[in-house]
Amino acid sequence: MANEINDETIEYVGILAKLELSDEEKEQAKKDMNSMLDYIDKLNELDTDNVEPMSHLFSTHNVFREDQVDNGDEREMILANAPEQKDSMFKVPKTVD
Repeated sequence: MANEINDETIEYVGILAKLELSDEEKEQAKKDMNSMLDYIDKLNELDTDNVEPMSHLFSTHNVFREDQVDNGDEREMILANAPEQKDSMFKVPKTVD
């Protein structure tokens, strides 16, 4: 194993993560991190020469439709119910001085 997690590393990670770990928790964290590093070393043993790099697990494509106006310009009909209107817009009371 190339990188061994030591007590100083656990202390430093605890400080960065703002964690207060007991001695038992530090030992468990050290075991867990070493286990992760072992797993990464194991993955590095795989032959990936003929594997194409990818940025996503699944192929990505645009699933959105093109924008289309379906209802047209109904401004006149919408403004027909407005209590007040000005310049083809709703007129509302002033709320900020």
